[in-house]
Amino acid sequence: MDWLAVALVTTLAMGFNYTNGFHDAANAIATSVSTRALTPRVALGMAAVANLFGAFFGTRVAETVGSGIIAAPQGHTGLLLCAAALLGAIGWNMLTWWLGLPSSSSHALIGGLGGAALAIGATVHWMGIVEKVIIPMVLSPIVGIIVGFLVMRLILRLFREANPGRTKRGFRWAQTASAAAMAFGHGMQDAAKTAGVVVLALTVAGYHGEGDQGIPLWVLVLSAVVISMGTYSGGWRIMRTLGRGIIHLDPPQGFAAEVTAASILYVATILKAPISTTHAITSAIMGVGSTRSLKAVRWGVAKNIVGAWIFTFPGAGIAAAIFLWVLRPIVGL
Repeated sequence: MDWLAVALVTTLAMGFNYTNGFHDAANAIATSVSTRALTPRVALGMAAVANLFGAFFGTRVAETVGSGIIAAPQGHTGLLLCAAALLGAIGWNMLTWWLGLPSSSSHALIGGLGGAALAIGATVHWMGIVEKVIIPMVLSPIVGIIVGFLVMRLILRLFREANPGRTKRGFRWAQTASAAAMAFGHGMQDAAKTAGVVVLALTVAGYHGEGDQGIPLWVLVLSAVVISMGTYSGGWRIMRTLGRGIIHLDPPQGFAAEVTAASILYVATILKAPISTTHAITSAIMGVGSTRSLKAVRWGVAKNIVGAWIFTFPGAGIAAAIFLWVLRPIVGL
């Protein structure tokens, strides 16, 4: 029964969305928590609400994920592909969460789609992946480091004669807004990606045709609510890595990193590019921290994070292929 298969894929998509929420919650709030601008629970609640609203502004990204990455076959084969891709992405998210590594949920999902497509013999839109995924994946950390460095230098220049204590208190308040902006961008990017996979499943099952415009409202609402629930459940392991593992942040540095990362997310959404919120905030933290001194950044931790980035695509893709091979004889395909 196609509707039952679609329901199962949608459930898996929401499972991935939930892991995305608690896995990437740290992206938006780790800096605010580490600088004590916000308490963990207040920060998580604020991030959950911002994620909820941000999800409704990411339809451009959803369209890219739903149709620009692979050409899924119709019927049960296409639904099996979607299920295997989601299981591979969930598995990778859980592994990196357990290890405390802030890898990219976005790239895990795209890697899962690519790996499952290759395993089943479906078409992969390599040019679309290069233009919309690989190039932004390479550019966003570079931009994050450069812009984070420049923003922090500007703050240091503007407030060089200000009272240090008063400046830090002011930036703690400012971090409430910058963290909310970061969480809103996370919702735009990550909830939309899951919505794109649900639309892909609806399309291959024949419930969403070429004449249907946009993303169904119920898909956006469901994605928004579930990612918000996942966000509120927290991602403490990764929060510790981002908040303290790379560099000890003070409020001005936290503000600079969050503003930089949020700006990158907004520009990428406008360009329909599904980039990694993890890449954006981590690289921004590195850029901000390097204004103090290059030695202030714990490059060993940064190296581990970069390693997780590199292995996300193949890791999630291989996991998805394995799930597909396991599930294929079970479902009779």
